[in-house]
Amino acid sequence: MSDALSEDGSDINQDDSQEDVMTPAELITKLEEAWLNEKFSPELLENKSEVVECVMEQLTHMEANLQRVKKGDAKAGFHQMEIDRIRFVLSSYLRSRLQKIEKYFPHVLEREKSRVEGQLSLLSPEEFAFAKEYYANTETYLKAVALKRMPPNLQAVDMLKAVPEPCLDSFVFLRVKKRQENILIEPETDEQRDFVVDLEEGSQHLMRYRTIAPLVSSGAVQLI
Repeated sequence: MSDALSEDGSDINQDDSQEDVMTPAELITKLEEAWLNEKFSPELLENKSEVVECVMEQLTHMEANLQRVKKGDAKAGFHQMEIDRIRFVLSSYLRSRLQKIEKYFPHVLEREKSRVEGQLSLLSPEEFAFAKEYYANTETYLKAVALKRMPPNLQAVDMLKAVPEPCLDSFVFLRVKKRQENILIEPETDEQRDFVVDLEEGSQHLMRYRTIAPLVSSGAVQLI
């Protein structure tokens, strides 16, 4: 699947059988959803590089249109504020992903390594290169400042054990976009039992992330 912007700024997703047109407003909504999910999720989510690329093209298109606005036109200020707002959301989204890569880099690379054929990539090519370089630089730094001064039997470090994993049992707020039935809720104490709940469209909940992680990936719920 490939995304591109049409001449009027809309996003086009086209395959051999159909052409799906997305308006600029819908494109920005997708970016904002990805931003909030990434911001509030304890783990690194699948990359949205196609959305990012389309938004960057959309920003270029908007800035070109802004250059054609007459000086002194009141609309110019509003358009510039909207461009700045979109740039902030885009930058915050990418920054959140880089922070998680730095925090959980061995686990991120391990997940990418164990990805089965056909499964969506966790990292964009640029993020993958960054994660590998960060891993190599961390190993080099540890060896230079500490490990080489330790006994030979203590000079090896298992990064997967040394770096903590994301806490998937943390609680998150969410809003339901599509009704979900029979969601299994794990007990909080030994005295409780497993039970199932139905999540109504538009309802908001505070739930353990591990329980609703698949729903975040499928777009059935939105983290808030």
